[in-house]
Amino acid sequence: MTTSALKLRDRDAIITKEGIIFRVYGYTHPMNGYVCDPEYAPKDVYQSTQTRALRQGPDQTQVYYKFYADEGLRFIHQNYPRYMVLYRPLGKRLVGVKKEDIDKVREPQGRFQELIQNPPGDELVSEMQALDDILRARTNLKTSDFGVFGSLLHGFYDPRYSDLDFIVYGRIQLKRLQQLLEQSNEENGSRLANEFSDENSIMDKAWQFKNYTPKEYVWHQKRKLIYALFKGKTRTLKTEFEPVKRWEEIQNAYNAKQRISRKGWIKARARITDDKDASFMPSIYEIEPLEGIGVRNVHRILSYVEEFRLQAGIGEIVDVEGNLEEVTTDEEVFQQITLTYGPRYYEQVLKVSKLGP
Repeated sequence: MTTSALKLRDRDAIITKEGIIFRVYGYTHPMNGYVCDPEYAPKDVYQSTQTRALRQGPDQTQVYYKFYADEGLRFIHQNYPRYMVLYRPLGKRLVGVKKEDIDKVREPQGRFQELIQNPPGDELVSEMQALDDILRARTNLKTSDFGVFGSLLHGFYDPRYSDLDFIVYGRIQLKRLQQLLEQSNEENGSRLANEFSDENSIMDKAWQFKNYTPKEYVWHQKRKLIYALFKGKTRTLKTEFEPVKRWEEIQNAYNAKQRISRKGWIKARARITDDKDASFMPSIYEIEPLEGIGVRNVHRILSYVEEFRLQAGIGEIVDVEGNLEEVTTDEEVFQQITLTYGPRYYEQVLKVSKLGP
């Protein structure tokens, strides 16, 4: 395929010639490729011992395994180092795919349109269509404002058990959706409910974060209004709405002259001053530092951790712990606290310092 002018964004899917499926990660990429997160691999190149990792389509001709946590990153490092791109600001190679190595692309927005217009007739897609009808009727959003990710995007979902994984494109569109979900939670007989109404929602979740309790997690997840339970005809489906920027909201901030260097570990308290990119990946929070050794020049929190997306809003005071980094550009030098994959992954935290009722 012709890839020289290929334009992709967060959650678009890249497939290599081996069939490895990568998710484009975020919006800041070098010119020759895309920083990615490995999501799935076919059984002939990778097999997992985790039963939850198995993915098979309705006809069972496609067999894939899903990567969890940092499994995909380690798999690529050990077996397919060609799928890495040089990220000059960090002075290192990150997992990613060069444009010349892209075999196929799957685009969530187009796949959603395809499922709506030419449905395969199974129960999961029927439920997806029913929910789409509700969303459009009550929010004035269009079908083109949504996409699908996960097994729905790739076609190896199980109609009996798979969840509904939506993408919602745009800041304004996200706000409209959140308003609907908030209203639905207060309506008797609503088909939409909050997935995190109580701690029962994480009873089966293995908890590993050291500075973030299950109670705090549920409190934060509940108010994000992107996680729902949809009462379908035959079962209740977990439903996620993943925020992704519209094309006109995207600016590739990659700067080959910029330098980012690690300065150690930091624990701090800060006030959020700007949250316009808190819903996206990476989540960016502009801050006013309040407490912590060496925080005077810290301008922002940059989070690549899914759990800390939409974690706090303007004016809220947060406790944060993670990697302190110094960013040097032609115009300025500032510091940021970055939450990402690494040896102390589960020590990281970003949370409102005092929970509400």
